[in-house]
Amino acid sequence: MSSEDFYAIIPAGGVGTRLWPLSRKSRPKFLYDLLDSGRTMIQSTFDRLAAVCGAEHVVVSTGEAHVDAVREQLPELGAESLFAEPVARDSTAAIALAAAVLARRHGDRIVVGSFAADQVIRDKDAFAECVRQATAAARQGYVTTIGIAASRPSTAFGYIHQGRSLADEIPDAQSARLVESFVEKPDSATAQAYLQTGEYRWNAGMFVMRADVLLSNLKRYQPDLHASIMSIAEAWDESLERRKAAMTRYWYGLEKIAFDYAIAEPLSAAGGVAVVPGGFGWDDIGDFNSVAALLPSSNRRNIKVLGDQDDVVFLDSAGDIVAAQAGRTVALLGVDDMVVIDTPDALLVAPRARSQEVKNMVAKLSGLGRDDIL
Repeated sequence: MSSEDFYAIIPAGGVGTRLWPLSRKSRPKFLYDLLDSGRTMIQSTFDRLAAVCGAEHVVVSTGEAHVDAVREQLPELGAESLFAEPVARDSTAAIALAAAVLARRHGDRIVVGSFAADQVIRDKDAFAECVRQATAAARQGYVTTIGIAASRPSTAFGYIHQGRSLADEIPDAQSARLVESFVEKPDSATAQAYLQTGEYRWNAGMFVMRADVLLSNLKRYQPDLHASIMSIAEAWDESLERRKAAMTRYWYGLEKIAFDYAIAEPLSAAGGVAVVPGGFGWDDIGDFNSVAALLPSSNRRNIKVLGDQDDVVFLDSAGDIVAAQAGRTVALLGVDDMVVIDTPDALLVAPRARSQEVKNMVAKLSGLGRDDIL
């Protein structure tokens, strides 16, 4: 199946507060190689999508503060393929603006797909097949998501409740199913119940849809946001002066709302959302515990090192994740199952079991006025 009408959008936003002090406002996690793979998170995402639709069909939406870093890491990205946001306005605005501008350039029947800059996908061929099927479903008018196989009863992810098969309706998407509903992050008992039914998948925030379907539903569910986005899109390619004027006039007043809430959830209740099961090996690097799960062990005691192994020395220690980023040696003695992140201006020491709570420390530091290290 041809992908000539398919364009990939990479929303590269968020701070990644659970990965502080590595991830900062000035340099978020998508700009780091958190897996010691030789490519940063956004580079790996770009590579994966360029293999599906060609580098010229990939665009990035990011904050103005990160434009130079993104250009440096993605020299293949043309100037017309980078959407810079003066302030963050969540995923709906980012996706909708890129889609609206691409629709003006290439026609509103193009298919656009949104894929976060900071996710890990192991089987690229299986991923490409899922995108192919999602594109086929999108051509039939569905907003289509890719649902991740739930391998454990996680309370860290939202879930997708899948319904009947759409294979007869969409022959090119044999795996596609109707989405019954999106559900919020559950408690442990609820998550376990979801897994036992076999009807729920993790929501990774991947969405594929025709541009006209996206924009018409944006107008339906978020009319004010739609009006502002269309005004910006109209000015975007006219001139840099008109673009800046439109962004100044409209962008700052946009509602901050995630795409799931703005479009996917209400549209699923109306029967307009499909899901393609994704079985390609997926991880969302949300905290240092998830980083540790993806790194190889340095020794038989399951110590994980991010960066130069020679900068970490351990004795009678096990199960730790360590990042020595300050140009000095980190020595561990009798330390088990800890997170130790050493940077030039901040040191984090925490139990691995409390990795999700690093965001609370960021909030604490913010409350103390320590924005200089955030």
